[in-house]
Amino acid sequence: SDLRQMLATKSVENIQFLPFLTTDANNVGWLGYGCLKGDGTLITVNAIGAALQTLYILVYLYYSPAKRPVLLQILLLLAVVVTGCGYFALLVDRGTRLARLGLFCSVFTITMYLSPLADLAKVVRSKSTRCLSFPLTVTTFVASSSWTLYGLQLHDPYITVPNMPGIVTSLVRFWLFRWYRLGQDKPY
Repeated sequence: SDLRQMLATKSVENIQFLPFLTTDANNVGWLGYGCLKGDGTLITVNAIGAALQTLYILVYLYYSPAKRPVLLQILLLLAVVVTGCGYFALLVDRGTRLARLGLFCSVFTITMYLSPLADLAKVVRSKSTRCLSFPLTVTTFVASSSWTLYGLQLHDPYITVPNMPGIVTSLVRFWLFRWYRLGQDKPY
Protein backbone atom coordinates (compact mmCIF):
# COMPACT_ATOMS: atom_id res chain seq x y z
CA SER A 1 0.00 0.00 0.00
CA ASP A 2 2.93 2.38 0.59
CA LEU A 3 4.18 1.87 -2.96
CA ARG A 4 0.70 2.48 -4.33
CA GLN A 5 0.42 5.65 -2.25
CA MET A 6 3.81 6.93 -3.45
CA LEU A 7 2.91 6.31 -7.09
CA ALA A 8 -0.58 7.83 -6.74
CA THR A 9 0.49 10.96 -4.87
CA LYS A 10 3.98 11.25 -6.38
CA SER A 11 5.09 11.97 -2.83
CA VAL A 12 6.65 10.17 0.15
CA GLU A 13 4.69 12.23 2.66
CA ASN A 14 3.76 10.20 5.79
CA ILE A 15 5.72 7.17 4.56
CA GLN A 16 8.66 6.00 6.64
CA PHE A 17 11.83 4.99 4.80
CA LEU A 18 13.49 2.87 7.49
CA PRO A 19 11.13 -0.15 7.14
CA PHE A 20 12.04 -0.46 3.44
CA LEU A 21 15.72 -0.38 4.29
CA THR A 22 15.61 -2.82 7.21
CA THR A 23 13.38 -5.26 5.32
CA ASP A 24 15.80 -5.19 2.38
CA ALA A 25 18.72 -5.90 4.74
CA ASN A 26 16.71 -8.73 6.33
CA ASN A 27 15.97 -10.24 2.91
CA VAL A 28 19.63 -10.04 1.89
CA GLY A 29 20.71 -11.74 5.13
CA TRP A 30 18.21 -14.59 4.74
CA LEU A 31 19.16 -14.89 1.05
CA GLY A 32 22.76 -15.44 2.14
CA TYR A 33 21.60 -18.01 4.73
CA GLY A 34 19.56 -19.78 2.05
CA CYS A 35 22.54 -19.84 -0.32
CA LEU A 36 24.84 -21.28 2.36
CA LYS A 37 22.23 -23.86 3.30
CA GLY A 38 21.29 -24.64 -0.31
CA ASP A 39 17.60 -24.04 0.44
CA GLY A 40 15.74 -23.09 -2.75
CA THR A 41 12.70 -21.79 -0.88
CA LEU A 42 14.75 -19.36 1.20
CA ILE A 43 16.68 -18.28 -1.88
CA THR A 44 13.60 -17.70 -4.06
CA VAL A 45 11.46 -15.91 -1.48
CA ASN A 46 14.24 -13.66 -0.23
CA ALA A 47 15.59 -12.86 -3.71
CA ILE A 48 12.09 -11.71 -4.71
CA GLY A 49 11.72 -9.84 -1.40
CA ALA A 50 15.08 -8.10 -1.80
CA ALA A 51 14.21 -7.13 -5.39
CA LEU A 52 10.83 -5.70 -4.33
CA GLN A 53 12.30 -3.81 -1.38
CA THR A 54 15.00 -2.39 -3.65
CA LEU A 55 12.24 -1.25 -6.03
CA TYR A 56 10.42 0.43 -3.11
CA ILE A 57 13.69 2.12 -2.08
CA LEU A 58 14.26 3.41 -5.62
CA VAL A 59 10.70 4.74 -5.90
CA TYR A 60 11.04 6.37 -2.48
CA LEU A 61 14.33 7.96 -3.54
CA TYR A 62 12.78 9.19 -6.79
CA TYR A 63 9.85 10.92 -5.05
CA SER A 64 11.76 12.08 -1.98
CA PRO A 65 12.36 15.84 -1.91
CA ALA A 66 15.38 15.36 0.41
CA LYS A 67 17.54 12.89 -1.50
CA ARG A 68 20.74 13.33 0.51
CA PRO A 69 19.53 11.72 3.80
CA VAL A 70 17.95 8.85 1.85
CA LEU A 71 21.17 8.28 -0.12
CA LEU A 72 23.21 8.35 3.08
CA GLN A 73 20.98 5.69 4.63
CA ILE A 74 21.25 3.55 1.48
CA LEU A 75 25.05 3.91 1.50
CA LEU A 76 25.11 2.98 5.19
CA LEU A 77 23.07 -0.14 4.44
CA LEU A 78 25.41 -1.06 1.58
CA ALA A 79 28.41 -0.58 3.87
CA VAL A 80 26.82 -2.85 6.49
CA VAL A 81 25.99 -5.52 3.87
CA VAL A 82 29.50 -5.43 2.38
CA THR A 83 31.07 -5.53 5.85
CA GLY A 84 28.82 -8.44 6.80
CA CYS A 85 29.67 -10.34 3.62
CA GLY A 86 33.37 -9.75 4.26
CA TYR A 87 33.04 -10.90 7.87
CA PHE A 88 31.18 -14.10 7.03
CA ALA A 89 33.32 -14.90 3.96
CA LEU A 90 36.77 -14.06 5.33
CA LEU A 91 36.73 -14.22 9.12
CA VAL A 92 34.30 -17.02 9.95
CA ASP A 93 35.39 -20.59 9.26
CA ARG A 94 33.17 -22.73 7.04
CA GLY A 95 32.08 -24.96 9.92
CA THR A 96 30.43 -22.19 11.90
CA ARG A 97 29.45 -19.80 9.07
CA LEU A 98 25.89 -21.13 8.68
CA ALA A 99 25.22 -21.10 12.43
CA ARG A 100 26.58 -17.56 12.91
CA LEU A 101 24.70 -16.17 9.91
CA GLY A 102 21.55 -17.95 11.10
CA LEU A 103 21.96 -16.40 14.55
CA PHE A 104 22.57 -12.93 13.06
CA CYS A 105 19.50 -13.21 10.80
CA SER A 106 17.41 -14.50 13.71
CA VAL A 107 18.33 -11.58 15.97
CA PHE A 108 17.68 -9.09 13.16
CA THR A 109 14.27 -10.66 12.38
CA ILE A 110 13.23 -10.69 16.04
CA THR A 111 14.18 -7.00 16.27
CA MET A 112 12.07 -6.23 13.21
CA TYR A 113 9.05 -8.08 14.59
CA LEU A 114 9.33 -6.41 17.99
CA SER A 115 9.82 -2.87 16.65
CA PRO A 116 6.06 -2.17 16.25
CA LEU A 117 5.64 -2.67 19.99
CA ALA A 118 6.81 0.93 20.40
CA ASP A 119 3.52 2.02 18.79
CA LEU A 120 1.43 -0.04 21.20
CA ALA A 121 1.87 2.43 24.07
CA LYS A 122 0.66 5.19 21.75
CA VAL A 123 -2.37 3.08 20.78
CA VAL A 124 -3.31 2.46 24.41
CA ARG A 125 -2.81 6.12 25.40
CA SER A 126 -4.80 7.47 22.46
CA LYS A 127 -7.32 4.59 22.46
CA SER A 128 -6.95 4.58 18.67
CA THR A 129 -5.36 2.18 16.21
CA ARG A 130 -4.75 5.01 13.74
CA CYS A 131 -0.97 4.47 13.76
CA LEU A 132 -1.30 0.72 13.03
CA SER A 133 -1.75 -0.79 9.60
CA PHE A 134 -4.33 -3.58 9.50
CA PRO A 135 -3.13 -4.97 6.11
CA LEU A 136 0.46 -5.03 7.42
CA THR A 137 -0.71 -6.84 10.56
CA VAL A 138 -2.47 -9.51 8.47
CA THR A 139 0.56 -9.88 6.21
CA THR A 140 2.94 -10.12 9.17
CA PHE A 141 0.76 -12.78 10.79
CA VAL A 142 0.55 -14.89 7.62
CA ALA A 143 4.25 -14.55 6.80
CA SER A 144 5.53 -15.24 10.31
CA SER A 145 3.15 -18.21 10.71
CA SER A 146 4.24 -19.65 7.37
CA TRP A 147 7.95 -19.28 8.17
CA THR A 148 7.44 -20.77 11.64
CA LEU A 149 5.75 -23.83 10.13
CA TYR A 150 8.47 -24.10 7.47
CA GLY A 151 11.18 -23.90 10.14
CA LEU A 152 9.41 -26.57 12.20
CA GLN A 153 9.21 -28.80 9.12
CA LEU A 154 12.97 -28.41 8.53
CA HIS A 155 13.83 -28.60 12.26
CA ASP A 156 15.69 -25.30 11.79
CA PRO A 157 15.57 -23.15 14.92
CA TYR A 158 17.11 -20.20 13.03
CA ILE A 159 13.94 -20.03 10.92
CA THR A 160 11.41 -21.13 13.55
CA VAL A 161 12.36 -19.08 16.62
CA PRO A 162 12.65 -15.58 15.10
CA ASN A 163 9.24 -15.82 13.44
CA MET A 164 7.34 -16.65 16.62
CA PRO A 165 7.46 -13.03 17.88
CA GLY A 166 5.82 -12.02 14.59
CA ILE A 167 2.87 -14.25 15.42
CA VAL A 168 2.64 -12.92 18.98
CA THR A 169 2.90 -9.24 18.02
CA SER A 170 0.33 -9.73 15.25
CA LEU A 171 -2.10 -11.33 17.68
CA VAL A 172 -1.60 -8.41 20.09
CA ARG A 173 -2.29 -5.95 17.25
CA PHE A 174 -5.41 -7.91 16.18
CA TRP A 175 -6.63 -7.68 19.77
CA LEU A 176 -5.99 -3.92 19.75
CA PHE A 177 -7.93 -3.52 16.50
CA ARG A 178 -10.84 -5.37 18.12
CA TRP A 179 -10.57 -3.49 21.44
CA TYR A 180 -10.20 -0.04 19.88
CA ARG A 181 -12.62 -0.25 16.98
CA LEU A 182 -11.58 1.52 13.82
CA GLY A 183 -12.84 5.07 13.77
CA GLN A 184 -14.23 6.79 10.75
CA ASP A 185 -11.05 8.87 10.50
CA LYS A 186 -8.96 6.00 9.11
CA PRO A 187 -9.82 4.42 5.75
CA TYR A 188 -8.92 0.80 5.07
